[in-house]
Amino acid sequence: MRNARGGRFALGAVVVAVPLVLALIGPALAGEPGPRAASFTLGDGHRLGTDFVGRDVWRQVLHGGRPVVLTALTATVLAYLVALPVGLFGALTRRRRVEELLMRPLDVLLAVPSLLLILLVATVFSPGAVGLALLVAVVNVPDAARLVRAAATEIAARPAVEALRMQGETWWRTAVGYVGRSMLRTLAADAGTRLTGVLYLVATAAFLGVGVAPDAADWAVMVDRNRTGLFVQPWAVIVPALLIVALTTGTNLLFDAALDRGARRGAPTRTPRIPRIPRTRAVGTGVRSRAEKGARP
Repeated sequence: MRNARGGRFALGAVVVAVPLVLALIGPALAGEPGPRAASFTLGDGHRLGTDFVGRDVWRQVLHGGRPVVLTALTATVLAYLVALPVGLFGALTRRRRVEELLMRPLDVLLAVPSLLLILLVATVFSPGAVGLALLVAVVNVPDAARLVRAAATEIAARPAVEALRMQGETWWRTAVGYVGRSMLRTLAADAGTRLTGVLYLVATAAFLGVGVAPDAADWAVMVDRNRTGLFVQPWAVIVPALLIVALTTGTNLLFDAALDRGARRGAPTRTPRIPRIPRTRAVGTGVRSRAEKGARP
């Protein structure tokens, strides 16, 4: 079992490392752009052929990962920066009206499909990469805040929290020092799933042309713009699509293996033995212990 967990962790690290390395150091390895060739051609010094406007696909791949990764990471961090204090305050406050005031607007926002909300905003404004990250963060705040509130409510009902309140501890120490630390595993599990969903949403929005230019060096844009030549020059579509899949799949594998390893490490090695208590004679009854039954008067 330990080898299986270690193998899953190593597999997730390798799978997610390929797109991350390309996204982080790819632009430094791309070099200067060469002259454009014919659209959807192979060979002539182009490792992966050319795209729909004759640009080198390999160079576009090296440049296209950073916008996807940075936008997804920024959106995930921004979503938790808002969801954590809202969820914690909603769970720890004893005022029902304050909790309703915090959570009910988020429920209304949660009822609107995420992609539809992004497209509606994009019809009014033209968001860039920063605007796309903000939009994706906003649509993820309601779900993340509800999860934080649910996990914090269960922890806030423990006697330890009531003891901290009776001792006069500050709200910050109770919420962050105890409740926040107790729900770290829940947040870590949600972060892996949420990052995958954010990557999907960012790639889908870029695929639809939201937040990026139509000819931008972006993996999702490459899939969209080059799909017309899929059967002529497939590498322009297959390579960026595989990198997006590797990024999402590797992230899930890595988080699952890390959480499983943490759970195994924190579990007790063996069940403690419960000492056997000998039965003694009750006062005023005829019940005797085994030792007394075997002893002579």
